[in-house]
Amino acid sequence: MSWSSVSSAAVRSREAVLAKTRDKTGHVPGEVGIWVLILGDMTVFALFFGVFMHYRDHEPVVFRHSQATLNHTFGAVNTILLLTSSLFVVMGVTAVRRRMRTVAPKLFVLALLCGVGFSVIKILEYSAKANAGIGLNTNDFYMYYFILTGIHWFHLMIGMGVLVFMWRLSRGPVDDKRIGYLEAGASYWHMVDLLWIVLFPLIYLVK
Repeated sequence: MSWSSVSSAAVRSREAVLAKTRDKTGHVPGEVGIWVLILGDMTVFALFFGVFMHYRDHEPVVFRHSQATLNHTFGAVNTILLLTSSLFVVMGVTAVRRRMRTVAPKLFVLALLCGVGFSVIKILEYSAKANAGIGLNTNDFYMYYFILTGIHWFHLMIGMGVLVFMWRLSRGPVDDKRIGYLEAGASYWHMVDLLWIVLFPLIYLVK
C-alpha cells in the first residue's frame, strides 16, 4: 500500500470522527459572529414589525386602501424565488460536503440568479409606484412599505455578494474552515429569506 493511500485513509477517518463528534455535541452552523449578526438583525426587524402594526391599528382605512394597490403577484413570485434560492443554497452546501465540486458552484449560481430575479421584480414594483406618484411621503403605509422592503432589499444585495463568495469557495479544496464559511453564508441567506416570509404577508396580505 502506498503512502498516499495511507494518508487519504487517515484523512477520511479523521473527517468521519469529526462528523460523529459534531453530531454528538450539537454542531452549530457557521461561526458565533454570524449568529450574533443574525439575531441582532432579526431583533431590529421585529421592532420595525411592531411599529408597523401599531400604526396600522391607528389608521386601518389608510393602510387597507394602500395595501390594496400593491401587486400581490410580484410579492408572491419574489417569495417563491427566495424559497427556491434557499433550497439551492442547502443543496450547494451539501454538494460541497460530498466533494461534488462540479455541481456545487452551479447550485450557488442558481441561488444568485434567484436573487437577481427578486431584484428585477423589486425595481419594477418601485418604478410602478413612482410612476403613479406614490412615494415615502404619500402616507404612513407607504413610508413603512418603502423603508421595510428597502432595508430588506439592501440585506438581499449583501446576501448576493455572500453567494458570490460562496461560489468561489465551492470551487476550491474542501476543509473544515471552508465548510464553516459556507455554513455562515448559508445562515445569512436563510435569514434574508425568513425576513421576507414575514414581510410579505405582513405588508401585502394581512388586513
